[in-house]
Amino acid sequence: MFSHFGRALRALVPVAALCAAVVPASAHEDHDHDEPPAVSATALPRGETDSNAFEIVAVVRGDHLEIHIDRFATNEPVIGAVLEVETPAGSAKATANPDGTYHLPAPWLAKNGRTDLIFTVAADGTTDILPMTLQTARDAAQSTPQKDAALGDHIGTTSLLFALGGLVAGALLTAIAMRRRRAAAIVVIVAALAGIRETKANEGPHDGHGHEQDKAQVAINVVAGERAQRLPDGAVFVPKSVQRIFALRTLVAEQAKQRKVSELPGRIIPDPNASGYAQSAVGGRLSAPPDGFPRLGTRVKQGDILGYVTPPIQAIDVSDMRQRQGELDQQISIVERRFARYEQLAPSGAISRTQLEDTRLELEGLRDRRASIEKASRREPEALIAPVAGVIAEGSAVAGQIVQPSSIVFNIIDPARLWVEALSFENVEPSQGARASTYTGKNYDLVYRGTGFADRSQSVPVHFAITGDTAGLRAGQFLTVLVATDETKEGLALPRSSVVRGSNGQDFVYEHVSPERFVPRSVRTEPLDGDRVLIVSGIAPGKRVVSQGADLLDHVR
Repeated sequence: MFSHFGRALRALVPVAALCAAVVPASAHEDHDHDEPPAVSATALPRGETDSNAFEIVAVVRGDHLEIHIDRFATNEPVIGAVLEVETPAGSAKATANPDGTYHLPAPWLAKNGRTDLIFTVAADGTTDILPMTLQTARDAAQSTPQKDAALGDHIGTTSLLFALGGLVAGALLTAIAMRRRRAAAIVVIVAALAGIRETKANEGPHDGHGHEQDKAQVAINVVAGERAQRLPDGAVFVPKSVQRIFALRTLVAEQAKQRKVSELPGRIIPDPNASGYAQSAVGGRLSAPPDGFPRLGTRVKQGDILGYVTPPIQAIDVSDMRQRQGELDQQISIVERRFARYEQLAPSGAISRTQLEDTRLELEGLRDRRASIEKASRREPEALIAPVAGVIAEGSAVAGQIVQPSSIVFNIIDPARLWVEALSFENVEPSQGARASTYTGKNYDLVYRGTGFADRSQSVPVHFAITGDTAGLRAGQFLTVLVATDETKEGLALPRSSVVRGSNGQDFVYEHVSPERFVPRSVRTEPLDGDRVLIVSGIAPGKRVVSQGADLLDHVR
């Protein structure tokens, strides 16, 4: 029995050899694993070229070319250029589209393969000639992911057929080998494998991996629109059409010596000569003027009445004043009768004229004292007067509110005259320039006003006046003050918008390495001024760096 089984196993050896010869051929037919990956899964066939003045990208769209022309240094679109192209059919002139691209009919695109073109660009007094190679293979529109998916389906079907065929062949072999008919077994197995391969050949035309209609539908869905995409190596592929939407701009980084700056923490304070408080000199109850209390943001003039403070009268004070009034009324009554009697006796000479005048003056004094006490009992309110012209920056006055002496009822600030108070740990010379930068990136020029001598947390306050427009600033707002120093350092000066901070806290910039390819570069930065930063290391001079739209590139996935 064991001898029969051994002969059966030996008979399976040629079957295994035949399966090994057939299966790899079907699994890898018309597929090369060494092919370079596509630039993007949604990229149309395209060609690109550049020079010191221009860069050109030509995209195949059906039977014509869509051509993008940009400035090499700044990535600005070139509008209104004269573009002539040497094609396989001869010289042709491209026409400008309203969206800033150029249109070139290309009937020769129907011929698949490699096409060499020569572009002649004339714009703004600059003429340049740029060669380009355009690859228009028939399967260029199909992306690598779809090829891999079709290959996987095809291999799966073929593997299933071979598995079933192998099972049938093994059963036949075992049965025949048990009857010592090895030669017949081999003949049957070869016939079965040939039948399977014949079935595979009759499945339909397999240009690549078959299913032409399905492939065409997939290709249409893929190339319907191009999009930006982050590539496996970390670079970002951005078609020119998307670059126009992002408004990407670049500049050529240049090495130069720059004056270093010191960053100081600061906050907005009002100009002491254009701000003031409306304070109560006495404690009392608030009351509104005829037009009501001024609201926040209301502009007032110097001398305007903002409110009234009516001092309260204590019960004991009222009692004392009433007692005093009674005493004065009694004295006034006595002096009035005396004065009337003196007036009758004065003509006869019974009393002197001097006694009559003294009595009259005494009576007038008593009446004045009585009037002052009467006035005090009514307590005239104190007016709150605006000390300067400006706007009401702070105030919470409510009718009937009780305020204490020296209470600040209104804070008035002139918004056009603001200062910045910065804390410095070193001496700041008045001749050195300074700028202030807010958290939104807006910058303001500053003029030095003075430095304090009192220590404040191991620092001294430095005052600057803001020049120019102060719209959007408010008192108490925090900002960063950049003060230029005499020390210089060599590096690349780039706009702050070029630097993007990653999730790990590392700063990096995007280098424009080719017309549609951007590579992130980690850099080390130092503050330079309100608009720029100094790149100390991470990128070499002469490279094109994205100066506008870097944050949009960072969000491409």
